[in-house]
Amino acid sequence: MKLLIVLAMLAARAASVEDLSGKMFTFPVQNNRARVKLTTTKQEFSAVTVCHRSFTDLKRDHVLFSLATSQTANGFLIFWDEANKEMEAHIMDQKSEFRGFDYKPNMWHSICTTWSSATGLVQLWFDGNPSIRKSGPTTHISGNTVIVVGQEQDSHGGGFDSKQAFVGMMSDINMWDYVLSSCEIQRYADDLNYTPGNALNWRALDHTIIDKVLVEEKTTLCY
Repeated sequence: MKLLIVLAMLAARAASVEDLSGKMFTFPVQNNRARVKLTTTKQEFSAVTVCHRSFTDLKRDHVLFSLATSQTANGFLIFWDEANKEMEAHIMDQKSEFRGFDYKPNMWHSICTTWSSATGLVQLWFDGNPSIRKSGPTTHISGNTVIVVGQEQDSHGGGFDSKQAFVGMMSDINMWDYVLSSCEIQRYADDLNYTPGNALNWRALDHTIIDKVLVEEKTTLCY
């Protein structure tokens, strides 16, 4: 038992708050363990914007962002459905499907997802281009939140499946407790100066790395 506790402690690196500007998380292995837990002090959301950049060559279903609460595993989930070629936003277990995006492998993509309980509307922005708006829940996201990238939560903080794990690189993860304006989203997509997230801020990210995930300099092309 003591050995198992020690191994678990070694597998999870201590939580830290870091400015990750110019950095990325690299997820090099497919398993049901490798992940980064992101910590926010906010525990109730009447609106959400989540933006991130990802780079992968996966040709299967995979998770991009997973927020679970004590009430529901799919509090705010961004997921790629390979069979239907669609990006899915699951908010309080209600799914919105977005199709027609050119999700090419081996290149960086910028993905922002917005939702407001005031209207229930959900929208996805892919590489700076907006989707149509779709109907979502009008209830708040509340409860003890657990946010994970790299794995999809089928239970609160667990229930991971290696067949849904993310393999690749991820960067510039930000989360706001309001709907970001279209101009701010486009500034984010163009990697210009934008307002950092007030729930998750890549420039001051409170995170814990579990298992095989690396923090590296972000890959860029040199001309």
